[in-house]
Amino acid sequence: MTNGNFATLLRGLCIDLTGTPCAVVTGDGESIPAGAMKAAVPPEAGEDKAAEIIRGAYAAWKAENSSAAKPGKVLLPSCAALYASDAVRTFWIACDLDSARKKHAEKDSSPVIADIAEKGALVLPAERARVMKNRIALVTGGAQGIGEEIVRNLAGAGALVYIADLNLEGAKKLATGINAAEGRTATLALEANVSDEASVEAMFNAVAETSGGLDLCVSNAGVLKAGSVLEQEFAEFKFVTDINYSGFFVVSKHAGRLLRLQHRSAPHWKTDIVQINSKSGLEGSNKNGAYAGGKFGGLGLVASFAMELVEYNIKVNAICPGNFLDGPLWSHPEKGLFVQYLKTGKVPGAKTVADVRSYYEARVPMKRGCTGKDLARALFYIVEQEYETGQAVPVTGGQVMLH
Repeated sequence: MTNGNFATLLRGLCIDLTGTPCAVVTGDGESIPAGAMKAAVPPEAGEDKAAEIIRGAYAAWKAENSSAAKPGKVLLPSCAALYASDAVRTFWIACDLDSARKKHAEKDSSPVIADIAEKGALVLPAERARVMKNRIALVTGGAQGIGEEIVRNLAGAGALVYIADLNLEGAKKLATGINAAEGRTATLALEANVSDEASVEAMFNAVAETSGGLDLCVSNAGVLKAGSVLEQEFAEFKFVTDINYSGFFVVSKHAGRLLRLQHRSAPHWKTDIVQINSKSGLEGSNKNGAYAGGKFGGLGLVASFAMELVEYNIKVNAICPGNFLDGPLWSHPEKGLFVQYLKTGKVPGAKTVADVRSYYEARVPMKRGCTGKDLARALFYIVEQEYETGQAVPVTGGQVMLH
């Protein structure tokens, strides 16, 4: 098993014990500190067996440190040492990434006394306010547009967010700005191409090795090339489909594998895969078949994956936003949809970009486009809601309503 596999199983164990997210960072070959939890995992061990061994090692460690225990609290290790294939790997555990890195730097392996999550029938305001606190999220296409809005809202709510994008420099610049504003490591940049499976697999391996696991994967990366079915080149159709439809499959495949592994040691913890779909996935889009077709197909994947992955407490849902009129997808002066739709004659009688915008605003009962804040509220709802999977949530200002 890889370092990322071990880190994910350890993170799952701690989540299972406390009911709250945490971070796990991998050590760098240092000696094993006193007080570390120790486990020997044979190289042939599968996911379930490795999880069982790690849980047994925790029971033994807990017994050795019983003098530090307190009634009504849970005792957690700050460091775990795992023996595998004659190699020893150390892992450092804390409530968030910065704290875990600090423990590693200071070699602080002292046991941690943590609260046990309380379960009850009431929805408490404090719980709602903490819905994203210390969760680990990943957003594809996160460096700009809707993705950037999602990243900013998740980070502002207390999550650690991976900004995954082909535009690595843009992702790094965004991460630097958010981290400075938040005063912590709130975001990390990753380069990823969702139409390349090797790139996607490497992306999720990096997440596991850096922070131990994942709670939320937002599949947002998407492209659009408008055109008539009578005129559009097949290469353009395929380009859109490869990213919007096939890319969601590849992201869900490798996100699902990581979340399934975490489930082995955190069987009660619910995690999420959320596709940012579109109102076009609910009603079609004139002279925009490649985009709408991929989005319709995406909702079929959402429902199918939801049925399969519920076994691992992975919820799979979609958000179908209305037109994000102020983002670069629409407003870019050369490649934006306002310009594309004007050129292709999608809006009858439109002579300027302003005409196109007015046309789309007029079609919305609330008379405006969708914003990042609108989208974030829907995303937080999906994560908080424990009894919804396979759903497509419209966020359209009333333009497309629930059936």
